[in-house]
Parts: sequence; structure tokens; C-alpha cells
Amino acid sequence: MRPDSSPEWQCPCAAPHPDRKSDPTSPRKARGEVKTARIASLALLISLACGATAHAQTSPTPVDVTVLAINDFHGNLRPAPGGIVIDDPADRTKKITVPAGGAEHMATLVKQLRAGKANSVFVAAGDLIGASPFLSALFHDEPTIEALSMMGLEIASVGNHEFDEGREELLRMQNGGCHPIDGCQGPHPFAGATFNYLAASTIDTKTGKSLLPSYQIKTFDGIPVAFIGLTLKGTPGLVAPPGIAGLEFRDEADTVNALVPELKAKGVEAVVVLIHEGGFPTGDYNECPGISGPIVDIVKKFDKAVDVVVSGHTHRAYTCQIDGRLVTSGDKYGTLVTTIDLKLDRTTRDVISAKADNVIVRTATYPADPAQTALLAAYDKVAAPIASRPAGSVTATLLRMPDMTTGESPLGDIIADAHLAATSAGNLGAAVIAFTNPGGIRADITKSVDGSVTYGDVFAAQPFRNQLVTLTLTGAQIKAMLEQQWNTPSRPRILQVSKGFSYAWDNTAAAGQRVSPGRMMLDGKVIDPAANYRVTVNGFLAVGGDGFTVLKEGKEPLVGVYDVDALNAYMKANSPVSPMPLGRIARVD
Repeated sequence: MRPDSSPEWQCPCAAPHPDRKSDPTSPRKARGEVKTARIASLALLISLACGATAHAQTSPTPVDVTVLAINDFHGNLRPAPGGIVIDDPADRTKKITVPAGGAEHMATLVKQLRAGKANSVFVAAGDLIGASPFLSALFHDEPTIEALSMMGLEIASVGNHEFDEGREELLRMQNGGCHPIDGCQGPHPFAGATFNYLAASTIDTKTGKSLLPSYQIKTFDGIPVAFIGLTLKGTPGLVAPPGIAGLEFRDEADTVNALVPELKAKGVEAVVVLIHEGGFPTGDYNECPGISGPIVDIVKKFDKAVDVVVSGHTHRAYTCQIDGRLVTSGDKYGTLVTTIDLKLDRTTRDVISAKADNVIVRTATYPADPAQTALLAAYDKVAAPIASRPAGSVTATLLRMPDMTTGESPLGDIIADAHLAATSAGNLGAAVIAFTNPGGIRADITKSVDGSVTYGDVFAAQPFRNQLVTLTLTGAQIKAMLEQQWNTPSRPRILQVSKGFSYAWDNTAAAGQRVSPGRMMLDGKVIDPAANYRVTVNGFLAVGGDGFTVLKEGKEPLVGVYDVDALNAYMKANSPVSPMPLGRIARVD
């Protein structure tokens, strides 16, 4: 047993002395020398034990740091209708829906989680804005930037949706100022974010430097911690090309690894990565069994200096250990706040432990924050008259979720029909077919008690405000465009099609041959590869968005109304609108 393991043992102040001095001339000299040697040895042992005890008693305690994280908020200032779906605690074989989210409730939770914490920081992993509900999107997401700034967000990586309106609009979100086209619409001047956007892997090709800072270093009790922020390498395939012209999106892991020596030279040992890329787990919101997806390979490529990874993009919730590192994600739309507890060693200045907990932003548990309520009310006052305008009615909810077999959705059919109706007249484009991308459809049009639908409901379904573009394409180009739905075979983007057009696809066929030429039909006739057809798409697709580059070859483009306004007009003209039977898209495998 070590001396310091017994509570009753006390280390003496000095080594023990002999009972009496030894006389060097005494006959007992030899025995005295032996005794002295034994005493000296005992003194040495006690001294060493005392030193170990003193070291143990004075060893510095670790520094505790709390990192709060969110991702994929998408301007959901009010709780998303779907809440969050989790395992039923009473029966893990079943699922339950928990009402959750909203800036008012999140602000309260963040305050509670930071209360009494000497060291804390609130961060995010991208897509805070873009594809937002009406209240945020109407003002180009200014309310969301203000709400997150007010609740103390400090650092955020850039997601692909931060580029929905282009690089200059992203910089406006950071720096403030009026919208270049719509001007200052809000209840007060827009000052920009008080938090810092980071974009380590997004490089301005003219300067060779990142569009926004690569990292931010925060110091906790004298220990520096670096937060590196970056978006996914695949951003160019997810946004309109003109908005990111002159930007290069580099490999995520290579970018981080190249920064590690620079950070170490600044004395940084603790590194947290905020990345807008994610994975696909199979478990509940605080688990991580069988996770797959891009984040797994990216984390494995990270330098071992990286301690924690906050991820996003896939709209999933998980807390994982991947390659010895903590990896987290907090669902979507503000339903979760991830709490990450770090312990930092005062000597090595590195992370010695990290654990996470995804906390549900339960609307029934966390009361509304008064400051957030006042902010939303100020924007509501401006937006409400527009949002409440009648748009029509529905007989049932129009669902945006596609059929799992074919990829066709009820709302997708109606939106494609609306786009066709808005551009079919000769002076408006003479369109005979319309296509729309599934990623542009962001919310169901939910049936209310009386079935009425408002402009706000319509806007929530199509919040990007893309103008419609009608192009001339050959039948062969239409087929080539449809084949591009599988540019990423693991995540196909099945276009929604207008009435009168239909086609069939085979998932077992080779790339470029999935769409059957004989099954591409318009009004009962097979599409002629050599014939010209007027086709309507949104402006995002027209410039090659989502990888549909064939559309850039279209001739005689005619720009029309905004997509949301086309849907609004269709609702007014055809109400009550009912979901139609699916069948425009068929799958043969």
C-alpha cells in the first residue's frame, strides 16, 4: 500500500534521527554505520513518498469547458411543425414525436446550459439560414441572424445553404447592410451577425485565401482552443453556380490537416472542427450505431490533433466516437442543442476527455425568452399582412415527401403543374413540360381546420424565390437531363414532373441508361430525341444547379415569375386543391 493511501498516515517533516550519536572510535562503530545506512535509506524512501504525495496534492485540476452546438437551423424561428421523432422511452420499438424547437425556447435552454459555467462557448455547424420558413425568408434571413446573435452564438461554419443567394449575400449576413435589391425591409437596420462565420475550405481563387477566416481561437483559463469551420467539398453541386463564381471548395480533411502546424505554432493543442457534412446513424438521437456517410471517412483522415468534430448537413442526430474522436450532430430546425463537456489538461493544454449530450429543445419545458419574443413580434408586424393573404384551400395535406420507390411526391406534382401553368401561354414561354428539383420543396402544405391556405403556407413550401426559366431542349437533352438525377447514385435527385409527361427508370441499369427512351411520354406520345420542346425549370436548375448541367445548353431562355408566385396563382385558380394519384414516374426494377 502506498503511504498516501491510508488516511491515518502522515508524512513526517524530516527523516528520523538515531537515538544517540555514534562515536567513530566506539566498538559499536560497524553496527552504528549499518544503522545509519538503514536510517539514511529509510529517510530517502520517506522523502520520495512525501514528494509523490505533495505532487499528488498540488497537481492542477483540469479546466472544464462547455461547448454548446447547433446545426441546420434553416431559419426556423418558430418550432417546426414536425418537432423531433425519437424512440419511445417506454418502448424502444416505437417512435414518438416531441414538440421542439424555435428561437424563443432555444434561447432559454442555452441560457440554462451556460448558467454557472465559467467557461462556455456557443457554436454552429452551418445552414443556419437558407430554405427558411416565411418569417425569415421574407427578410432574406436577417431575423435569424439577429436571433442567433442575441442568444449568444459566437462561431459558425458556413454551410452550402449560406450560399443560396451567393457569396456577396453571405458577406452581407456577416457585415450587415440593406439587401441590394429589396432594400431595408425589416423593422430596424440590419447590422449583421455578432458571431463569426468561418470558411477554411472555401477559397477565393483570385487571392488564394479563404473567403472568411479559417479558424478562431478562444482561451479558457489561459488554455487556447481552436475552432476550425468549413463547409462540404460538394457545395458546388448544391448551389447555383453564379453565386459561387470564383470560389473553390477544397477537401475538408486536407484543409484541416494543413492548418494544424500553424495552430501548434501558436501554442494550440485542443482543436474542435465545425464541419457542414455529416453521416447517417441507425440509432436514437443520442446514439450512433452503424453510422455511415461522408463524415466517417473525413474524420478518419483528420490529423490526430483534432479532438472533437461538430457536424451537420444530413439533418440527423447522433453522438459518436469515430477514430477515437467525439463526433456530434444536432438534428435540424433547432430541435436540439448539443452539450459537449471538455476537460483540458493545464500542463499539456490538450483535451483529456470529451463527452456529449443532445438536449431536446422541448417547447413544453423551456419558456419563451422575452427578448426573442419581442424580436419575432417586430418582424411579424411587418410580415403578417403579407403572410395572411388568402391563397386558396386544400382538401388534404399536400405532402412533399416522395414515394420511396419512384421518387414522386404529391406536392411535387402540384408545384410542377403550377410552373407549367405559369409559362404555358405563348407570350410567357410556350412551355409543354415543367420540372422542379425536390430540394427546392421545403415544407408540406398542411390542411388547416377549414382547409384554407395562406401565402405564408405557400411560401414555406417554396422559400427560395427562384424565377422560372423556360428553355428549348431537344428530346435527347431531356433524356440526358433525367440521367443526371443519378450523378450521385447513393443520393439520387428525382425531379418532379408536370402533368402530361411521364417516364420510367431502372435502378439496376448502367449509368446513363436508367431512363427508358420508349417510356418518355408527352401526352401519350414518345419523346422524339431530335424534336425541340419548351421546358420550364427554376433559375437554380437553369444554371446547372444540383448537377443538372445539361440545362445550361438550353436555347432561347425566357425568364418568368417567381416560383412561389406561380404556386400562389395556381392555388387561387384551382382551389380546392387535392393530392393527385401518383403515376407520372414509374420504376421498373
